[in-house]
Amino acid sequence: MATALFSATSVAATSVAATAPVAAAAAASIGIFDSGIGGLSILHHVQALLPQHHLLYFADSGFAPYGEKPEQVIVERSLHIADFLLAQGATALVVACNTATVAAIRVLREFHPNLPIVGVEPGLKPAAAASKSAVVGVLATERTLQGEKFARLQREISQLTQVTFLLQACPGLAHQIELEQDSPDTLALLARFIPPLLDLGADTLVLGCTHYPFVRSQIEQIVAQHQHAKPVTLIDTGAAVARQLQRLVEQHQIAPATGPARLTGFTSGQKATLQQAFTTLLQLAPTVFEVQENRRDEKNPGFALQNF
Repeated sequence: MATALFSATSVAATSVAATAPVAAAAAASIGIFDSGIGGLSILHHVQALLPQHHLLYFADSGFAPYGEKPEQVIVERSLHIADFLLAQGATALVVACNTATVAAIRVLREFHPNLPIVGVEPGLKPAAAASKSAVVGVLATERTLQGEKFARLQREISQLTQVTFLLQACPGLAHQIELEQDSPDTLALLARFIPPLLDLGADTLVLGCTHYPFVRSQIEQIVAQHQHAKPVTLIDTGAAVARQLQRLVEQHQIAPATGPARLTGFTSGQKATLQQAFTTLLQLAPTVFEVQENRRDEKNPGFALQNF
């Protein structure tokens, strides 16, 4: 079991690592973070709606996956990442991870009350509206499904719509997508998680993790091969998250870049891995920096840029 490096209290009393911001990212920017590459599915929509804003993307791949970590560990991790992105010039934040949203967004807002923060959550409301059978399958991490925020949302939507939600935890799937999206191992996991939902009458599937849109075609393949194949609607909330961010950017009057907008990547994993994900998934080639934790500095915990 992973253990936290620093307590939430210590984060409040200290600042992020004393590292000068990357020159290319020092201007006012929108910070986006995820446990790995999944948040790139959100970044894609954000970049489309806000093309004139600098973007910072933090992939915490060195600590992925989040879905099997204790909640307090995710909270502490999210606080450190937020501090790092603020040090790099972020003036708004997107928690582009369902698990981190469930675990940490309330605390993030408490620590940063004046910072526009947008989270992601499984699209239960649009799924309920789309379902004709009134049975919706929800694919998500174990931590997302166990969270009180999700449980409260499920109760509210169920009471309003009388829709039955079938919850399917997908252990290992986000990690496998990090490794390789189009592979027999990925398909085998999907083939284990999806058919039971279809057998129980689900005609709508919620992609409750930002990694899952990157295997949409494989999900559609599993659905098409099901013995009782029928049309199934897939719900991805990436576009809705970007629209909410756009509203907050306008509300807080966050100015766009005065020159060409830049995208800068940061990762706690391997730089080459995030660069490859940008290229393969989004056909982008931004500058990417590796970061490391300040494990030895208890007075100044957080992340620092490597070799910068």
